[in-house]
Amino acid sequence: MSQFSYRAVAASGEVLQGHMEAASVDDVIARLQDQGHTPLDAREANAAGGGGIGGMFRRGPFSGDQLALFTHQLATLLGAGQPLDRALGILLDLPDSERAKKLVERVRDRVRGGNTLSYALDEEHGVFPRLYISLVRAGEAGGSLEETLRRLADYLERAQALRGSIINALIYPAFLMVGVFGSLILLLAYVVPQFVPIFQDMQVPVPWITSAVLALGEFISNWWLVVVVVIVVGVFFLRMRLRDPATRLAFHGKLLELKVSGPLLLKVETARIARTLGTLLKNGVPLLSSLTIARQVTGNRALDEALGKAAEQVKGGAGLGTALAATQRFPRLALQMIQVGEEAGALDTLLLKVADTFDVEAKRAIDRLLAALVPALTIVMTVLVAIIMSAILLPLLSLTSNIQ
Repeated sequence: MSQFSYRAVAASGEVLQGHMEAASVDDVIARLQDQGHTPLDAREANAAGGGGIGGMFRRGPFSGDQLALFTHQLATLLGAGQPLDRALGILLDLPDSERAKKLVERVRDRVRGGNTLSYALDEEHGVFPRLYISLVRAGEAGGSLEETLRRLADYLERAQALRGSIINALIYPAFLMVGVFGSLILLLAYVVPQFVPIFQDMQVPVPWITSAVLALGEFISNWWLVVVVVIVVGVFFLRMRLRDPATRLAFHGKLLELKVSGPLLLKVETARIARTLGTLLKNGVPLLSSLTIARQVTGNRALDEALGKAAEQVKGGAGLGTALAATQRFPRLALQMIQVGEEAGALDTLLLKVADTFDVEAKRAIDRLLAALVPALTIVMTVLVAIIMSAILLPLLSLTSNIQ
């Protein structure tokens, strides 16, 4: 018998942590499931702790796309009647990187040694997200591992597709912003100071706009290092402040209330939360346990707190739609669809439809935002360059008229 530490979600939605004496990790998981809990983590008490579950796509042997592909291929092989260890052996030759091959080999060897797939994945300590392991464990308990893996693959592919579309859409505006600010800094720090001695010797009145631009250029040229240090210190101070739970909660709440980016962020997070809840419920995870696990996939502390409050109301007998509506954080359309799903007895299906709907809405919002952002940046750059050039040319034109 060895001492094991564990984390699980009780049927009431409460996260449980503790220690248990058992023969193996599988024994700990079986006992927790017999008690009606959903295991999240179980390992020897003296084992090194794995990574957290904040990131769905953690840097490691598998990228987000590769993890989705691995899951889809494993589900396909199981559906074709291949034993689990044989399926993992086939997948061993597919990854390109040596790290990924060694990872799959370790997982296969653990399965061949009599361990469950969820245990084999969990032993990689943070490579596979907590949500991933929890769903695999639920699929094993319900005897539907193949279907669970298919849903997981769909979840990962959709999440990765949304992430990829956002990144691809931001590439051009990012380059444009770098070009805009790089050009302006180059003009102010290098070009404008070249005209300072010229204007001092001209003996003509210098317009106020020229004086302002020259002063700004000299400041950037002479004090750029101080500016960089101030920015770095400011970012560090902000990060330190955000470690305080109350400050982080207020900051994340303000992000959701911003005029332009707030609704977009809310749509992305709503789609992520709804897809997580729908996938968990489809795999037989109780609603309260699903809400607790779903809190771990959102990066917004305000929505995390809202889900916690909703879980408390659900625990008291309220419906999910009513509980989420009371938090006043989620879109009305999502709440209406959830309530319809509860009334029809198809909450898991409607949650997945909510996720699909808000994935599309988020993509449209991103497209509209970027369609307005690119011309706006171009106009801003044109105006700022025009101001700088005017500040340089006005004294020259004044000198020419005096000479004439």
